[in-house]
Amino acid sequence: MIHRLSENWILKIISLVFAVVLWFFVMGEQKQEVGFSVPLRLVNIPDGLMLANEVPNLIDVRISGPRTLLMNLSPQDIGISVDLGDLKPGLTSFKRLDERLNIPSALRVTRLSPSFVDVKLERIREKTIPIRIVTEGDLPEGYSLVKIEYAPKSLIITGAESELKHINEVSTEAVSLENVRESFTEMVPVVYRGIYTNLKDPVAVEVQAVIKAPPEPETETQAGETKNDEEKAVRN
Repeated sequence: MIHRLSENWILKIISLVFAVVLWFFVMGEQKQEVGFSVPLRLVNIPDGLMLANEVPNLIDVRISGPRTLLMNLSPQDIGISVDLGDLKPGLTSFKRLDERLNIPSALRVTRLSPSFVDVKLERIREKTIPIRIVTEGDLPEGYSLVKIEYAPKSLIITGAESELKHINEVSTEAVSLENVRESFTEMVPVVYRGIYTNLKDPVAVEVQAVIKAPPEPETETQAGETKNDEEKAVRN
């Protein structure tokens, strides 16, 4: 054993001296502070649940430590992951995000903004919502809109349960009636912008508008025939 320890003792002493010098260099060199924008990753969202509040994508971090280590540190090398695997529906606050940073132990986090995040999970639900046709503009004088037929009459919206409760109808883009003189058929997209809900499938509504024209004015001949018919009816 002693013989083995004495082998290459010169190399071992040199290695020890080098290690001590390196340690003093790292510990004694000038320290700096650097700022990073670190990505925040939410992982393992449970099946059937979804994120239903605003969570920042980036966290501003100030890190201090030996200049050599900071020079070799980049935002791609560090990040913050929050595991949501065991969460239930509701609001959960994650604090001490600095402890989730994967940085060398010789470095220290001096500031974190925000220092915590609130995560709200909700159940994903579906709801069938009626469609309302929106029109704009006026028909020419004497013309009238008899009826509007359209299909489909409803659609499915999916997303956060709490938001779905307040959605009672969706509207189409406006169908223009300005100066229209005859019946027409038009494909009209649905206008919907949910915060935590979306249309399950893209929907365009087929709209059929029936327009009635005003009666044509009588000619002099038609007026004379009408007058003669009235006179004959009186005599009889």
